[in-house]
Amino acid sequence: MEVRPVNKRAIILVSTDRGLCGALNSNLFREVAKVDRNTIFVTAGKKGAQFIARTKRPLAGEFTYKDVPSFADARAISKFAQDVFLKGEADSVDILFTHFVSTLVQQPMMLPFLPVGKIQAVTTGIPKEKQELPAAGGTRVDSFEFEPDEKTVLSALLPHSLNFQVHQFLLEAKASEQSARMVAMKNATDSAEQLIKDLTLEYNKLRQSNITKELLEIASAQMAVG
Repeated sequence: MEVRPVNKRAIILVSTDRGLCGALNSNLFREVAKVDRNTIFVTAGKKGAQFIARTKRPLAGEFTYKDVPSFADARAISKFAQDVFLKGEADSVDILFTHFVSTLVQQPMMLPFLPVGKIQAVTTGIPKEKQELPAAGGTRVDSFEFEPDEKTVLSALLPHSLNFQVHQFLLEAKASEQSARMVAMKNATDSAEQLIKDLTLEYNKLRQSNITKELLEIASAQMAVG
C-alpha cells in the first residue's frame, strides 16, 4: 500500500500464446509503444514476451497460462509483480490486458495494480449515526474490532485479493482471444469461399471460351473439306 514517487514503472502485459486472432495483440502492442522505454515488463503470453524482446525493452519475467487460466497461473504472476514492487525495483505496477466487451469488441485496457488504492470504510449497511457507540466516561469507540489486528488481516487478505484480480484479468484476456480468433477465422473462411466462387466463375468462362473456339475450328475444318 506504500505510495512512492514513481521513478520506475512496471507493467504486467497479458497477451496470447498463439496468433490468428486478428488485431488483438497489435492493439495491445500499440499501447506498449506509448509508454517509456525504461518501463519494466512482466509478460503473460509468448507473443508479448517476443514483442518486448524484439523492441529491446526491459523484461523482468515471462509467464504462460493455460487455455482455461488457473488460479495458480494468476498467483505466480501476481506474486512476482508484488516482489518487484516490495523490493523497490518499481514504484508502481500497472496491468495491460484486453478487456472483453462483447464477441465483436475487445479493447486494450491499462489499470493500476500496485500500490493498492484507498480502502473504503466498512459499514455493512449500518446507519452512520450507529457506526460508533458511546463508551463509559463520554468517549466514543469504534463499533468494529479486528481479531487479529488490522495489519495482520490486511497482510493476509491484500495479496489474496491481488491474486484474484490477476485471475480475472487472465480470464478476460482469454475470452477476448477466443472471440477475436473466432471472428478472424470466420472472416478468413468467408473470404476463402468468395475467392473460390470468383475463381470457379473465371475457370468456367475460360472453359466455355475454349469449347467455343474448338467448335469453331471444327466447323471451319468441315466447311473447308466439304
